[in-house]
Amino acid sequence: MSIRIPNEEFQLSFSRSSGAGGQNVNKVNTKVTLTWDYKNSKSLSAAVKKRFENEYSRYITAEKLVKIVSQKHRSQQMNIDDAISKLHVMLANVERPPKRRVATKPTKGSIKRRLTGKKNKSEIKKNRQKVKY
Repeated sequence: MSIRIPNEEFQLSFSRSSGAGGQNVNKVNTKVTLTWDYKNSKSLSAAVKKRFENEYSRYITAEKLVKIVSQKHRSQQMNIDDAISKLHVMLANVERPPKRRVATKPTKGSIKRRLTGKKNKSEIKKNRQKVKY
């Protein structure tokens, strides 16, 4: 059930990367910014879009576009692959709805241990008080 997004839905822009790289960094645009209009994507269901919004709101701009930046590698193609793989990891995280929690009652043993611990603590504190004659 993995989500497939056509590459035509992505807009890629390139700029000069920061950091180490010597003279290469000053003349080659290796930094990749991937922009994706997830709201108009036909690849995602409404539920997945909602979970994506809730989980990854920091990547969503005011124009409702997903913006992912990659400048880890010195190669432009490797940065493109890295940005797309980041998006696929995000989508894999929100693809399935989270499991619902089933409410359970504490066991008799755990209740007994809790109450015994509380009584012991109470006795310790009671023994700290001044003795009244």
